Amino acid sequence: MAPLKAVVFDMDGTILNTEMLYPQVSSEILRRRGLTLSQELTDAMMGRPAPVAFQAMIDWHDLADTIETLAKESEEIFSDILETSLGLMPGFTELFKSILAAKYPVAVCTSASRSTAIDLLGRFNITPDLQFVIGGDEVERGKPHPEIYLTAARRLEVSPSEIAVFEDSQTGCTAAIDAGTYAIAVPASHSEKHSFDGAKMVAKTLHDPRIYEVLNLPLHN
Repeated sequence: MAPLKAVVFDMDGTILNTEMLYPQVSSEILRRRGLTLSQELTDAMMGRPAPVAFQAMIDWHDLADTIETLAKESEEIFSDILETSLGLMPGFTELFKSILAAKYPVAVCTSASRSTAIDLLGRFNITPDLQFVIGGDEVERGKPHPEIYLTAARRLEVSPSEIAVFEDSQTGCTAAIDAGTYAIAVPASHSEKHSFDGAKMVAKTLHDPRIYEVLNLPLHN
């Protein structure tokens, strides 16, 4: 195992609880059309760039809507939900502080657009401590393709194998694994049934002491 020199977080469902909120948005979009959201469609959309996710919804239900129409409607619904429901995932605050104290460079690679990521992360004052944020709209091929993590490795000037990547979904974890990173899966209720074959570790939460051990961080009491 190469020594770990940097840390990269996915955002939705890893840093923020947004992955639990997106199904509420999708459910409302479909409700307005007399349809219901299935778990299968939720899984097909999870972790993917918005245009890909909305295309999956269109194909799944044979909708007449365009991606642009669904994206605009989604933003309006999501804005209302954020005001009351946005939060950090369990263990993130403590782990993030420890990682920064250990002087690891930290970045975020998300399927969300860069502008959305900057907005959401900024609400918790996370962005000032990051080296950079790469949004799904800044790469040609979104997760599960490894491009976003290979790009991060180049920008961090380290080998992919020297990066610890935290992901909550099968889609994101596949991207991290195929990029050759030290992929750590942290599934929550929305992704606990996903397959994480190839991940170096599957943690219950970001509190998992094995995470602190592999990054050589002091454990919190």
